[in-house]
Parts: sequence; C-alpha cells; structure tokens
Amino acid sequence: MRRPNIILIVSDDHGYADRGHLGIHADVRTPALDRLAAEGVSCDQAYVSAPICSPSRSGIITGRHQARWGVHWFDDAAFAPPDIPTLAEDLRAQGYDTAYLGKVHYGKDKPGDRACPNRHGFDESYYGLAALSMGRLNYMRRSKTAVSEYGDDAASRMGVQPFLEGDTEVDGEGFLTAELGDRARDFVGRKTAQQRPYFLMLAFNSVHNFCWQLPDEELEKRGLPKHPDWNPDVSDYVDWYDGAISPNLDNGRAYYLAQLELMDAEIGKLLSLLDKTGTAGETLVVYTTDNGGSTCNYGDNTPLRGTKYTLFDGGIRVPLIARWPGGRLPAGYTALTPASLLDLAPTLLAAAGAPSGDHDGHNLLPGWTSAGEDGGRVLHWDCGFQWAVREGDLKLLWVEPGSPYAEAIRQVEHTDPGSGIYLFDLAADPGEISNLAAQRPADVSRLTQLHEAWKASCG
Repeated sequence: MRRPNIILIVSDDHGYADRGHLGIHADVRTPALDRLAAEGVSCDQAYVSAPICSPSRSGIITGRHQARWGVHWFDDAAFAPPDIPTLAEDLRAQGYDTAYLGKVHYGKDKPGDRACPNRHGFDESYYGLAALSMGRLNYMRRSKTAVSEYGDDAASRMGVQPFLEGDTEVDGEGFLTAELGDRARDFVGRKTAQQRPYFLMLAFNSVHNFCWQLPDEELEKRGLPKHPDWNPDVSDYVDWYDGAISPNLDNGRAYYLAQLELMDAEIGKLLSLLDKTGTAGETLVVYTTDNGGSTCNYGDNTPLRGTKYTLFDGGIRVPLIARWPGGRLPAGYTALTPASLLDLAPTLLAAAGAPSGDHDGHNLLPGWTSAGEDGGRVLHWDCGFQWAVREGDLKLLWVEPGSPYAEAIRQVEHTDPGSGIYLFDLAADPGEISNLAAQRPADVSRLTQLHEAWKASCG
C-alpha cells in the first residue's frame, strides 16, 4: 500500500457547537468541515490535554503529555526537550516531506528555539511566533512597517511582527487565513507533482480573537463595521482588552462567524485540490482545534459546560474529524468513545506504516473503523491550580478554592472555572450540571488516588 499523504489542520479556539453539520446554530456555515464529517469519521468525545493553547499544542506535536516535562499552564509552558521526538521528526524519518504553516505557540518561544518548526522536523515553514504577541497573530498585518506604525507597545500586543520562513523574517500584508491557504495548496501541488509523500501541518490563527480583523471587502459584504485594532488613549491594556472582547464587543459573534467561514473556505479549496489531482484517496486529512471555544471571541460550546481556560468539558472537548477515502476510513461514522489529541501522533504514524513510538496516546485507527473502541479509557489533565481525571463516564474535577489563577480567569476572560471538587457522570449528565461528589465519596477517593498515581508517573 502506498503511504498516505497526511494533512493535519489545527484551528484556534473553535467552539464545539460551531459546525454546520451538528445543526445547533443555523448561522454557522462550515461546508468544508461538514464535507469532511460526511466523508469521514467524527470523534464525538475528543479531548485536548489542556484547556489552553501552549500546553495543548505541545501534546499534539509529540503525543506525550506535557506534564512529563513540567508544563501545566502559561507560566511554565515550554516545548518538549530534544530527547522527545516530534511527529514531524518521526514522519520525516519515514521519508515524508514536511511543512508547517501558521501559528506557533508552545511557550516563551523565540527565533532559533527548538519550538520553531524548522528546528523540530519540518523541511518548509512559514510561521508566526505568537509568544511574541500575547498569544495572537494579526489577521491582516505582519511586517516591519506595521510594527513601526503601531509602535513597540501595541505591536507586541497586536501580533503585527513579520512571519518567519525558517529563520528568515518575511514581511506580509493581507488576510492571513488566505495566505496560509495559498501556501498550503502550493506545497500540496508541488509534492503531488513530485510524487513525494508529504506531511502538512496547517495551523490557522482562526478563530482566535481579535476576529474583527477582516478584509474590507468581507466587512462590506457582511454589513459589518470596521473596528479599530488599538486605542492608544486607553493607557491600561487590560481595560482596552476588556472592551474589545465578549461581552463588550458589538457584532462580536458575527466577526467570529466570518472568520470561521473564511477558514472553512480555505479548507474547502484544499479538498478541491485533492479532488482535482486525484489524490483524495491517498490523503488522510484530520481537522481539530487546540482547546475549547473561548468566551472572549464568542465561540459556543453547546451543550457543554465551560469554555477555554476551564476543565469543564467546554474547555477541553473539541472537534476532531478524519477523512481517508477509498475504504480506509468509513464515511459518516461517529466514534462515541473518548479520544485524546495525544492520540494523533501514534495514529498518524500508524497510518504511515511507521513504528508507533513511545507515546501517551493510542492508535485510533481501530476505533475509527468501529472495530476496537475503548470505553474504559482514562484521561488526565493537570494545570496546577486545577486538575481532572476521566475514567469511563466518570469525571472528577478539582479547582483550588481562592486560586489567583482562577480569579484572573473570571475577571479578565469572563468565564468561571469553578471552585472545589466536582464529580460528574458524563453519560447521564453531559452538561456537567449535577455535582455528585458529596453523594459518591468512594468514587472521589478512588479517582483522586488514580490521578495522584498518574502525576507521580510523570516525574
């Protein structure tokens, strides 16, 4: 069997409910994602390893839980050490040509670090270091000219720095989502012509705030006002930021949906290219996002409780769709048992016919063909001030009462991570409404011990 091409698409802060094929919101238009779901496998209970981007992305690229190298939250986030190989390094060792396009945010990343894609297995790269700009990239501007116009303070907050190709700064102006789509199609077209197997990781900035950064023609077409990026008259950044996110941003949900629709359109163009070149059956396409939908940018996680930053399911349960036509994966199948994005590395390596390696994740391919789903899966999360464990349908969640981290999330991000101990039966209560901790102390004790043992195993 010919080794498949692999395209892994990772978006940013995509709300669980915001997919057209779910039918939850009539104003959500995602025909490309809907097509992937109709022609592939949707994982109904897929989880990230952290409710924020940096730790989660570290887990995705390695298939190892980031707690193994001491990562829990933003303040200790870091890329995996050199002795832990990345998915790109493992696939390149199997003869794959590799490319990374888009957002990079593994921790306090700087040019030349191992966190840069060209330093951990990607032959080609075009990327923005979001760590240089408070975790975001500007959708419209990425140049030295923009840095000069914004001024150093605003530039460092608004993400207008030039992108990098390898180690070289590259100025760019124009809509980032379209730029990433163009470059993705160029890479796929070249490798198809060369008849080379490839691994493309396409990391969109969409739909991270600030979603009002849209092309003028898109704003006009949608009847949306142009919103200023930065108000220099507001001296306190947090005050300005609070006025630029939910619940204070007029048309916020419309901006978000526009960004989602335009990202989906780029995914659709990529699928059309696979059709045109006759390589759709030779290509495994996977779509997911880095954490739950965010209150800040009007993402919606219905029917789940919680959002980004929290360990309620709304913060950690995410879309995961995989398509591999030609009988490799079933069409229109929904996998109902829990999966982790730590599973992506061993799963994609298995699809490539490569050794599975040393991972914390599982190969999902048996479950994706309905032959081997694991209903007793145990998953762990550890953010320091909050942790959770899921065993089967039971989920135990603890948030440190009075934690300054939790209070900052409430004040700045407008979401509540909770406080104290929670026990939920997710089969009976997927919205995590009924806290069973007081009624079932034996389960609380058992799951706590299970989690403590896992933490000890991480070192």
